[in-house]
Amino acid sequence: MIKILGATTAAMLIAGLIPGTAVARQSAVATPSTASAGGCMVLAGSVTAAGDHAYKTVVAGTPSRVLASGTLGRGVYPAGAARISQSMTWGDDGISLSFVSGDTVLGDALYRAQYTTGDDGVVDGTVTRVGGGWGNFVAIEGASYWDSVVRRGNAYGLTSDGTLYRWTVDSKGVWRNKVSAPGFAAVKAMTLISSTLTYDTFLANTRGGALYTIHIPTGAPMKPVVKQIRSSTWQGFETLISQQCGNYGTLLLGIDRDTHLGYLYAVGHATGPTTVIQSFGKVSTTFADPVYFHWDDGNATAKPPFGE
Repeated sequence: MIKILGATTAAMLIAGLIPGTAVARQSAVATPSTASAGGCMVLAGSVTAAGDHAYKTVVAGTPSRVLASGTLGRGVYPAGAARISQSMTWGDDGISLSFVSGDTVLGDALYRAQYTTGDDGVVDGTVTRVGGGWGNFVAIEGASYWDSVVRRGNAYGLTSDGTLYRWTVDSKGVWRNKVSAPGFAAVKAMTLISSTLTYDTFLANTRGGALYTIHIPTGAPMKPVVKQIRSSTWQGFETLISQQCGNYGTLLLGIDRDTHLGYLYAVGHATGPTTVIQSFGKVSTTFADPVYFHWDDGNATAKPPFGE
């Protein structure tokens, strides 16, 4: 049973930012170790029109295919309420229970979901209102860096006027020290591809069709560095979802919300215009849900993404 709570959570646990809070669901998440992108996977999550959490495990190949798909949690949110979601953390107990946590914007407020569920999709947990003022945000994401322990955590949000915000997430999960940088109004979609001790990097496409990296040093003041990867043809994607592909780089899923089609790419380590991009073409399924995001592995032994 999911309970919608109205009280603001002053010190919420950001499990989507702080890894190691759940055991990995190895049946759905793969960590390829080969240099080739073929066979790598990206775990795409979605919020359905009914408010369910769903998943598709997309495998790179010729053709690319869906290895597994289904509903994880039923009735997590009110039907039609979700607008955007950060990456959500999904782990399991190795037997029958899954553990899910992460942030979603419902209407103009930010909510945190934390629940457990079994194979029947019945959920037990809460969706807690964190705070209002999120009506003009068009993207949210979390980023963290850890080795043996968590070294830092950050949260990001992009508004419709092109302002990119960053918060520092402390050890208790509280968002602090909000800073911002303008100039990103052309961005259509963005996805995290790198988190190190000193910077985060997003891959972003623009309405004009260009593909860029947005390199954001963690120091103050916030001064993103933008590099062009490609100059055209990327304008069709309203959603970008990425996952580390072994030592190769990044497996990238672009979703065209107009046609409900997805296209898969392997992006080598980002080096500006010399970045190698391998296309795997159209994925043999449709993407018709209203909100898409990336399912993060809850395994404490996983490594932060390193796509730049």
